Amino acid sequence: MNFDFSDDQKFLKSEARKFLEANSPTTRVRKVLDDEAKPYDEALWKAVAEQGWLGAAIPESHGGLGLGHLELCVIAEELGRVVAPIPFASTVYMLAEAVMLAGSEAQKAELLPKIAAGEVIGALATSEGPGPITAGGINATVSDGKLSGAKVPVTDGDIATVGLVLAKEGGKPGLFLVDLTGAGVTREPVKTLDPTRDAAKLTFAGAKAERLGAAGEGLALLEQILDRAAVLISFEQCGGADRCLEMAKDYALERYAFGRVIASYQAIKHKLADMYVKNELARSNAYYGAWALNTGASELPVAASAARIAGSEAFWFASKENIQTHGGIGFTWEMDCHLYYRRSRQLSLVAGAPRVWKERLVSQLERRNATAAA
Repeated sequence: MNFDFSDDQKFLKSEARKFLEANSPTTRVRKVLDDEAKPYDEALWKAVAEQGWLGAAIPESHGGLGLGHLELCVIAEELGRVVAPIPFASTVYMLAEAVMLAGSEAQKAELLPKIAAGEVIGALATSEGPGPITAGGINATVSDGKLSGAKVPVTDGDIATVGLVLAKEGGKPGLFLVDLTGAGVTREPVKTLDPTRDAAKLTFAGAKAERLGAAGEGLALLEQILDRAAVLISFEQCGGADRCLEMAKDYALERYAFGRVIASYQAIKHKLADMYVKNELARSNAYYGAWALNTGASELPVAASAARIAGSEAFWFASKENIQTHGGIGFTWEMDCHLYYRRSRQLSLVAGAPRVWKERLVSQLERRNATAAA
């Protein structure tokens, strides 16, 4: 079985890298980081939309390119390499995937063309505080199509135009599409480690809500959405982790200490080797997840969990060791190391913490083994 990308997909990856290196250097990322009034790079968002990336996996009948999830994976990896300061994950990996998965024909016709054109920014609003998401922990409610309650933190909630909100209707959890620009919605900024991907507290007081999917199946649908998002985010993490390794290697080959480059010292070699091993492990799991996502395989929940865990660990480790390899200067604001460390922490939490995914992986494997034994 060939898990590698096709020549066309590799060409897309190469062109995406050239485009992002030209249009999203770290100086652009820093402008967003330094300016509190600039929550994301609007020019880059528009340029990405013009490239068609927002609709890469959206069918042509709904305004997308109709390429597929593998093409979206290679784009995600390149976005991760440049820590792109745009709400791509919230909009494409979550909102667009949710609508394609469970939306009615009317919802698809309304939202997917706007997502592909960059006219909509999405946000997944599920959390109401610390801890895993459970049916008993959902306090937000929908009655007669009106949503009440609060969600915090919501990634990109300060700029999103459409929210995908987890709430109870008739005592059962459901997912609802909410116009965040409409009446009954208030936003309160939440400070995070990575201001290039802002977060907010969303409070709803009678906001209009439209159910996505069947009634009472919100948690089951959310799991499917997060499986898809986990695979795509793992490619962003692979891209960021690889860039951290490159930065550490390049610095180690040019920095001299005691008359020799620090790359010649065993301690630095071990750091770089450990980064490489974790990166390759994450990539193999990401490729497995991409195959499962693209083919609709029953292994997707297991593959997504493994990709999520390995990707989070690899990016965090690589970003941390990149700082350590740079030494004292690596901790300074002038170096770019902290941009990757910030993003590694943000991506490890945006779709559920690794601890949650580890528990999910174990439960999935136990269920599979029990089925096989029966």
